[in-house]
Amino acid sequence: MAIKKRLISPRQKMINLMYIVLLAMLALNISTEVLDGFSIVEDSLNRTTGNATQENVALYRDFEMQMKQNPEKVKAWFEKATSVKLMSDSLYDFAQQLKVAIVKKADGKNGDVYNIENKDNLDAASEVMLAPLTGQGKSLFLRVNNYRERILKMVDDPHQKRIIADNLSTSVPRKARLQGKNWQEYMFENMPVAAAVTLLSKLQSDVRYAEGEVLHTLVSNIDVKDIRVNKLSAYVIPEKTVLYPGERFNANIVMAAVDTTLQPQIFVNGQRVMAHNGQYGFTASGVGEHSISGYILMQNRKGDLIRRNFLQKYSVIPAPNSATVAADMMNVLYAGYPNPMSVSVPGVPANAVSVSMSGGSMTAKGNGHFVAVPAAVGKDVTIHVTARDKGQMRTLPPFVFHVRKLPDPTAYIALGTNRFKGGGMSKAALMGASGINAAIDDGLLDIPFRVLSFETVFFDNMGNAVPVASAGANFSDRQRETFRALSRNRRFYISHVKAIGPDGITRTLTGALEVIVR
Repeated sequence: MAIKKRLISPRQKMINLMYIVLLAMLALNISTEVLDGFSIVEDSLNRTTGNATQENVALYRDFEMQMKQNPEKVKAWFEKATSVKLMSDSLYDFAQQLKVAIVKKADGKNGDVYNIENKDNLDAASEVMLAPLTGQGKSLFLRVNNYRERILKMVDDPHQKRIIADNLSTSVPRKARLQGKNWQEYMFENMPVAAAVTLLSKLQSDVRYAEGEVLHTLVSNIDVKDIRVNKLSAYVIPEKTVLYPGERFNANIVMAAVDTTLQPQIFVNGQRVMAHNGQYGFTASGVGEHSISGYILMQNRKGDLIRRNFLQKYSVIPAPNSATVAADMMNVLYAGYPNPMSVSVPGVPANAVSVSMSGGSMTAKGNGHFVAVPAAVGKDVTIHVTARDKGQMRTLPPFVFHVRKLPDPTAYIALGTNRFKGGGMSKAALMGASGINAAIDDGLLDIPFRVLSFETVFFDNMGNAVPVASAGANFSDRQRETFRALSRNRRFYISHVKAIGPDGITRTLTGALEVIVR
C-alpha cells in the first residue's frame, strides 16, 4: 500500500530541527540519579510481578487438583483458566522479547536486561518499536487491546474491571494527540532504554495482576475451597502431650471440615462419650507412655454414616528438676537490644529464682521476667540459673544463646492503627499521612526504628524519574506539593530509607515501597 507524504513547510522543518537539538541536549543531561531511579522501580516491579506469578501458579495448581477430583464440575472453569494462562503468557513473553530487543539494540548482542549499560540511549527503543517496516509498537498496541477486551469479559467485580481497564489502557493524553502522536509513539519515541524497559516491566506486572483477578473470579465460581471438605479425617488435638502425674489431659476430638450444625458421635475405648464441641478430658495416670483410641461417626449429605478411627499417644513424666528459660520473642538474642526473657523453675516460686548472664547484662523485672542485653554480635552468651528449693540452693544447668544483630526493619506509612507497606492508597489518606516509619514487625518481633531520611521517586508524563529527598521522617513540603498534583492510578516509590534502631546502628533499607494513588 502506497503512503502519501505530506509536504513539510520551511517553518515546520525548523521546528523539527530545534526539537532534535533539544532532544540531543536532553540526552547529554540525563543524570545518573534519574537513570538509577528507573532501576529501583524496575527491581520493585520485578518483585511485585514475581509475587503475583507465584500466587497465580498456586491457583493453577488448585484448578489441576480439583480437575482430577471432580472433572465434570470443574472442566468448564479449568478450560477458561487455561485460556487465561495462554493469552497472559503470550503478552507477557512478547513484552519480555521487546525488552531484550531494546537492550541488545543499545548494548549489542550480549546485552543483558538485568544489567543495562547504555541506560540513557534514546534511539534503541524508537528503532525497535517505531521503525517503519520492522517496528513492534503497533503489534504491541494491538495485543494489549485484544488482551484487555478478552480479560475484562471474565471479571465480574466492577471496581476490579476499572482497575484493569486503567492499567491496560492504550489511550493517548490530549497533549500528545494534538501533537499527532499515536500510543506507541507516545510511549517509546525518544525514550531512554532504562525508561522503555521499565514501561514494559509495568505492562508485565499489569498482565499478571489482571490474570490473578480473573483466576480469583473463576475460583469463586467453582468454590474450589468448598470441594476440599469432601475429604474427611478424624483428629485428636491435645492441649499438651506431656503431663505430670495428677494433671488432666485435655484435647479436642474432631472430624476435619465438620458441619457445625451436626454433632458427631464420639467413641473412646469402645464407650460413647458426651464431648460437647468435640472437647474431651480425663485425668492422667502413672508415669510412662499411654494412648487413647476410638472412632467418630457422622452423617454425610446423603444420610450415610461415615466412620473415622483415631489413635493418640501421650506421655506422663515426673516433675522436672531443671529450669526453663525462653526468649519471649525468638530463640535468639539481639546485641544492644533489651530482649525480654521468662525464667521459671517448676515447683519453685519466682522470687526464689536468681538469674545472671555472662557476655552482657541481665535485669530482673519481677514475677519471673527479665531483660537481657548482650554486649556483642556473634559472641554466645550464657544464662546461669540458681533456685532456693526447700531451704537449699540448687545450681541448674546453664543455657547458651546465640547473639545476632537486629534485622533490618520494614518501611511503612502509618494510617491510624494500620501500617501501609505498598499498593493502593486513597489520595486523602496520603495527604493525611505525616511521613515514613520503620519497624521490625514480622509477627514475632515488633521493634520500632527512627527514620533519619528517605527519598520519593515520581515519574513525569515523559516517564522520567524525579527523585525528591526528605531529611527526616516526615514528608517534605516539596513532596507534599507533588502528592497534590498526582492523579488517580499514578504511582510513586519510596526508597533509600535510612533508619536507626534501638541498638544504635544506622542502616539504609533495600527495596522500594510502591504507592498507587486511588
